[in-house]
Amino acid sequence: MIIVENVSKSFPFNGHRVAALRDVSVEVQAGSLFGVVGPAGSGKSTLARCIALQERPDRGVVRLDGLNTGTLDGRRLREIRRRLGVVGTKPDLLAERTVAGNIATPLEQLGVDGPQRRSRVGSLLDLVGLTARAAQKPDELTEGQLRRVAVAKALAAGPAVLLADDPTAGIAPEDAGAVLAVLDRARAELGVTVLVTTPDPSVVRRVCDDVAVLDNGAVVERGTLLDLIASPESWTAKAVLPSIETSRAQVAKYDSSADIVLIGFASVGALLPEAAARFDVELATIGGGLTRIGDTPVARFRVGVRGDRADAALSWIADRGAHVTQSVPQLARGPQSVAA
Repeated sequence: MIIVENVSKSFPFNGHRVAALRDVSVEVQAGSLFGVVGPAGSGKSTLARCIALQERPDRGVVRLDGLNTGTLDGRRLREIRRRLGVVGTKPDLLAERTVAGNIATPLEQLGVDGPQRRSRVGSLLDLVGLTARAAQKPDELTEGQLRRVAVAKALAAGPAVLLADDPTAGIAPEDAGAVLAVLDRARAELGVTVLVTTPDPSVVRRVCDDVAVLDNGAVVERGTLLDLIASPESWTAKAVLPSIETSRAQVAKYDSSADIVLIGFASVGALLPEAAARFDVELATIGGGLTRIGDTPVARFRVGVRGDRADAALSWIADRGAHVTQSVPQLARGPQSVAA
């Protein structure tokens, strides 16, 4: 487990100190895939470097499995760093060595013998889907393949934690998907705790269990992804859920409208039709769409509502775990909110 407690970090700039992190606290559960998301300059990379023991905080503590890393130096610090694998946006690969040779480099430095080394490299090539590229040189690979080689190299020494700083930056969407799949496999098959920093909300939507949102060096949201998207006003929900665009003319066809967030197979597939039948009302989808949070289907719909028991139908939907915000723009009674 990684625990970051009230960490602050600043750097000198033009004769002043500029704060990169401001009293940041997060917890990363062992074996999870944790996302740190935020705009450029929000402090994501600085946080990753503090966790990787590449930077020391000005204040606060980083704990790895209960160990206060701020008290370490010398040999003990080097030992703990070996438990941390780091992948940056520019893969640290040797141009003269093959893909397999690059992955083997950390094992050679540790003195691992030939048969064990070859076995480990073979397993990692399979994990990252590059067995057929083992004998090629880095300049023969795409940028996405280079990122996957870098992940395999970072995993070679068997770290407990893998930190990937903006791993999909500057690569094609299909390559980005392959890199994220490799990080997910590392977590699932090797039991590695993975921390990903990214400015791209779609990255955390696709692979992360938990998320911390950074802005101007401070944590503005944190929690499980599914909990955060249940609140439509959260930054996470606005960033990862389908957008809703409807015209006044579309809404005016109905007695009222409501924005509904549905999470899970049963809710997405059946909750609206069942409510319509149970309460004899019309619930027509007029905006929004479907997405996935990891393997979980999630929908955000705007529905047009018509019928005498519309309020009861929407309350029934909310009681079953959906988040429902009802508005009645054409009537004087104003907006209503019904939340599960």
